[in-house]
Amino acid sequence: MSAQQVLFDAPGPRARRNIMIGNIIGVLIALGILAWVIQALAEKGQLEASMWTPFLEARTWEFFILPGLANTLKAAAVAIVTSVVFGLIFGIGRLSHVTPIRWAAGVVVEFLRAVPVLLMMIFFWLALGSSGAVPPQDAPFIAVVTALTLYNGSVIAELVRSGVQGLPKGQREAGMAIGLTAGQSLRSVEVPQALIAMLPALISQFVVILKDSALGFIITYPELLQFMRRLGVGEGNIIPSLMVAAAIFIVINFGLSSLATRLSVLLSFRTNGRRPATEEAVALDPAST
Repeated sequence: MSAQQVLFDAPGPRARRNIMIGNIIGVLIALGILAWVIQALAEKGQLEASMWTPFLEARTWEFFILPGLANTLKAAAVAIVTSVVFGLIFGIGRLSHVTPIRWAAGVVVEFLRAVPVLLMMIFFWLALGSSGAVPPQDAPFIAVVTALTLYNGSVIAELVRSGVQGLPKGQREAGMAIGLTAGQSLRSVEVPQALIAMLPALISQFVVILKDSALGFIITYPELLQFMRRLGVGEGNIIPSLMVAAAIFIVINFGLSSLATRLSVLLSFRTNGRRPATEEAVALDPAST
């Protein structure tokens, strides 16, 4: 019996027919919208060859696309590492048996989750610029990384907390049975297992970090979107430039999502001690939960 059969009744012939009709209608609507967008772009001259030829030139990649992409990936990479560290520290803090630590971690996490990441970027950018604590050229990068770290780190902390609380209670009892304290069991037994369980959600959060790094153009951080806007203004092809930037983000995010799927299968294989036939088999294997 599959997980879908456990959670939902299997659709009958009429339901399957309605689902197929709904899918066909949805595809037709999507194709219609796509055709309308293409027609509108063509009427505005945005599909002319002259609008797209700059992307075939080496100087476009050398001075615009690659530098912007490098800055985007640098900010995202640093923010991912610092967010994971932040999330682990405060996630464990939220699970602490010491009440003041648990309450303090909870207040910090809930506050940071409630503040928009763009607002934090602007705040740190203005604070760093006015204080003179860092060179002016470094303030945008530090502001972007700090804001991404605090916001996404708080989300990861919640992932850690929910992942640990979703584990069977026997995990902690087994750890304490072999002489571990509650804190040692949390750090050595429960959190590692929770990280495996929440890996897809964790890498999805990495995708969010990568996308949110594009907000850095508002505080003058020279990431991919800002470079592509400069290119679009200079070449008079702002819409094609933004479309190319969107395509680059889609490719990178798709790669991260594929990595999450592969890592989930690999870690499930190592945990179960056998190789699953398919990813679905891993998800349905009771031993993997």
